[in-house]
Order: sequence, then structure tokens, then C-alpha cells
Amino acid sequence: MGSSASVAGAGGSVTGAGGDRAATRGGAEAAGADAVSSGGSGAVPGAVSSSASGAGAGAGVGAGSGSGAVGRARRRWTLRTRLVVSAVALIAVVAAVISTVTAIALHSYLQGQLDHRLVDGIGRAVGPWPHDPMRDSGLEFVAMPGQPPGTVGARIAPDGRLDSGARLNRLKSRVPSERLTSLTADQLAALAAVPRDGEAHSADLPGLGSYRVRYAKDGVLVLGMPQNEVDDTVGRLVLIECCVTLAGLVAAGIAGSAMVEIALRPLRRVAATATRVSELPLHQGEVALHVRVPATEADARTEVGQVGAALNRMLGHVGSALSARQESETRVRRFVADASHELRTPLASIRGYAELTRRGTERPGPQTRHALGRIESEAERMTGLVEDLLLLARLDSGRPLSYATVDLSPLVVDAVSDARAAGPGHRWRLELPDADAPALVHGDADRLHQVLVNLLANARTHTPQGTTVTARVRAVRRARGGGPGAVPGGGTGDVVLLEVQDDGPGIPAALLPHVFERFARGDASRSRAAGSGGSTGLGLAIVEAVVAAHGGTVAVASGPGRTVFTVTLPVAGRR
Repeated sequence: MGSSASVAGAGGSVTGAGGDRAATRGGAEAAGADAVSSGGSGAVPGAVSSSASGAGAGAGVGAGSGSGAVGRARRRWTLRTRLVVSAVALIAVVAAVISTVTAIALHSYLQGQLDHRLVDGIGRAVGPWPHDPMRDSGLEFVAMPGQPPGTVGARIAPDGRLDSGARLNRLKSRVPSERLTSLTADQLAALAAVPRDGEAHSADLPGLGSYRVRYAKDGVLVLGMPQNEVDDTVGRLVLIECCVTLAGLVAAGIAGSAMVEIALRPLRRVAATATRVSELPLHQGEVALHVRVPATEADARTEVGQVGAALNRMLGHVGSALSARQESETRVRRFVADASHELRTPLASIRGYAELTRRGTERPGPQTRHALGRIESEAERMTGLVEDLLLLARLDSGRPLSYATVDLSPLVVDAVSDARAAGPGHRWRLELPDADAPALVHGDADRLHQVLVNLLANARTHTPQGTTVTARVRAVRRARGGGPGAVPGGGTGDVVLLEVQDDGPGIPAALLPHVFERFARGDASRSRAAGSGGSTGLGLAIVEAVVAAHGGTVAVASGPGRTVFTVTLPVAGRR
């Protein structure tokens, strides 16, 4: 069951809603709390109150239910793919040009041979030849020896018309008329449409295909020979060229891929070196940047070697800059630590002498008392600043903390009790996990207490009186999707969340990204003590440094009416 508690008044005692928890929360009695009673239902101004029900105690941060559309970036080709594709494309273009030129040249050559055969056939038809009583009286020249099957011819009438025409079939007969087939009117019309200039021309005869046709120079006949053999030969050549080109492109792609793979290995080794450098923690601490590209990949005579040599030079410059930065930071930290340590004694002396003078037997005047009071207050503020600087210097130098298993609930109770005593004008609330499921972390109790004190002091200092400040502790388990999910009972989570929330005016948006920087100051809209000199500007920087030393994180979300500082720490045993 959850616990509900309130702190009010001064000079009372502390009792807990769990018996064994009363002793752990007894620090509130020393802070002047009247009573801590179980079952309180209302929050009283100026009181510390906490309420947690069985369903509400330890409620975690749920994973967001909204889902946004995620655009898929178009994948770019790798250098290897671009090189192989470029080489194969270039080979394909060259092969296409060669194949085209070869096919055109062969077609022109075969067509020229056909034209010569056509000239020879016309010469045989119009020249003297022996008497054959069995030959056709008008179209026998179509069936003359040497004419290929499919040859067509026609006689031209004196008026220029084509009286009749014939085609040489494949019948083997000694009688020319039996080896001839008459042409149709459409076929004769196609022959008549051929220019009669004594040159060979291509023509398509209906039902017969493509022909080379030529008229005799004396205009008495026309002769045509089929181009099917030429077309078939060129077609087979084109098919063979396509098959050979395709096989060659496949082979070139495979061989080119292997060659590019071998050629890019040095570049991959250079990239691996750059990747190892990118994984080094260069942002803080002492960095030993000894990673370099091997000498075999840094030869300036090659392109990859030039990249490797340039990367080595850059790494050398970066290493020198990081070493100089580390030396400078070390000197600054040492100076801050030494100066802070040395200033503690004179500041204590100033405060002591001022107090001694103010309390001496001689009664000082009003102005002197005011001056002594100012000396004491400024010396106290200076002492706090020196202590903060010394702590930051020690954390920056990596000094180990005193780790132990710490229950955050008593620390929160003590810190809130102290904050109530320092800021009675605020309303303080407390939300703790169940007594049987404590929020245990592995850390330094003193430093974690200082984190709580700084966060509560920040809320008290920068919000007006009457503001409600809530300190909340809960254990959560990270969901599988990456977002944290609530853990009922709070004892078995991966992390412990410590939250300090207020309903003040909020942090300005311009200042929000810089709140954890050193000497970051808010404006007067969030500070009721602006100009009072009460803040050193190091409180939240100390919070971030201490939390980081514990392997945790700290974040802030702020808006008008709600500001939440969230500290995430690993549970005990999981650090």
C-alpha cells in the first residue's frame, strides 16, 4: 500500500505509516517537523504531504502511443556498385556500337552482292543467247540459268505498262513455262511503282516480301531478286551479337565486381580507421589518439594512399589539439582546486573576525554593524562558491566516490524537510514508493543528498512564494520498444527516477538548453530573489556532474506552470 504523510509545525516528533520507516524518516524531527502522520488526505500550505495509492504508487512513465510516419530515405549506390555499373554500361555501349556497325556493314555488303547478281541477270536477259524453241516467248528470261528461286520479272509494253509478269518457282523442269508463276495485279503495280532510272531499289511485293528491283536501261523489262537471304543472314548476325554481348556483360560484371572489390580494400581499411577514431570518447578526459592508417595505405602515389596520408595528417593535428586542450583543462582544474582550497582558510578567518567584532564587548555603531553583517553574508556566499568550485574540480578530475547501496526515500525526506525550513512560504509535497519496495541505488549518499538539496534550492529560489514543489521517487522498467514503462510496486525496475516538480512560471525557452552549464543564470521572471546574490550559478552544474559520476542522466522539461527536473539512476546491482 502507498503511504501518505505530512510535515507541519516545529518541535514535534516523527511517526511513520509503516513502523520500520519511522526511524529512517526521523531526520524530519531534527529539522523541526511536528509530526508525520499516516492517512492525511489534504495538503496544508507550508506542509510536506505525500499520497500514494496502490494503483498510483510507483507509476512509471508510459511509452508514447502516438506513432509518426517515418520516411524512408532513398538508398544511394555504393562506390563499388557505381564503378561496376559504369564499366558494364561503357562495355554495353561499345558492344552496341560495334554490333550496329557490323550489322550495317554486312547488310550493305550482301545487298551489294545481290545488286551485282541483279545486274548480271538483266544483262543475260537483254543480251544475245541461243535459240530454244521450248522457251517462253516473253518471260523466259526470268527462268534463265543463274537466277535464284523467287526471282520476278515483267515485260514493258511500248506504252510503259507492265503487260505481264512471272516469278521463278522451285520446280525442276526443263520447260521455262512450267517453272514460272504469274504475278498478280497488286504485285505488278508494286513493280511499276519502282523508279525506272536503271538503279537497284528495294520494294515490297504483296505476298512475296522484300525485293531488290531494277529496270533495264533500254526500258524493255524489269527484274527483281528476293532479299530474304540477306535479311536472314543479318538477323542471325544480330542475334549472335546480342547473345555474345549479353554473356560478355555478365562476365564483365562478375570480373569487374571482383576487381573493384580488391581495388577498394585499401579504402575500406582507411574507412575502418576513421570509424575507430569516431568511436573514441574525444569530448572529455585525456585522449590518446594513436590510431593511424597503416603505411601501406598511406602511399601518396595512389589515390587511396593520398586519402590515407591526409587522414593521418588530420589525426595528428587533432591529437595535438586534444593534448593541448587536455593540458589546458588540467591546469585550469588544478588552479581552481588549489585556489578553492587555499581560499577556504582566509574566508573562514574573515567570517570569524567579523563575528568576533560584532559580538565583542565594544558596542559598534549602526553603520559598523551593517558593514559587519554584509561582510559575514558575502563571506558566507563566497565560501559556498568556493566549495562548489572545489567539488566540481574534484568531479572533473575523476576522483572516486564512496559507493554503497543507498535508499533514496530517506534522503528525499531529509532534503524536503530542510527545504521546508528554508522556504516556509512554499508548499512542499512528497511522493515515495511503497515501504516494501524501496528505491535502492548504488551511489554516494552525501553526493546524492547534495543533488536533492540543489534541485530543491533551485525550485525554492526561482519560484514565488505559494508555489507547490513536489519531490517524487519511483522505480521504472524500460519497455522493449525503448520507452520506459511503469513498474507497479517499484522494486524491480531497471532505473530509479527522482523528480522535482514545481508549478512556478517556468524556465525561459532561450535558457532551457543551458541550465546545466556552469554559471548559468535565469532572469527575474523565475527568480524571487533576483539581484540578491543568493545563487552561484553552479548548483545545476553540480547536479549534472554528480549524476554523470553515478552513471545516470538528468533532464529538464519546463513550461508556464510546470517545470520538472528528472534524475535517472540505475538501480542497485545494475550499474
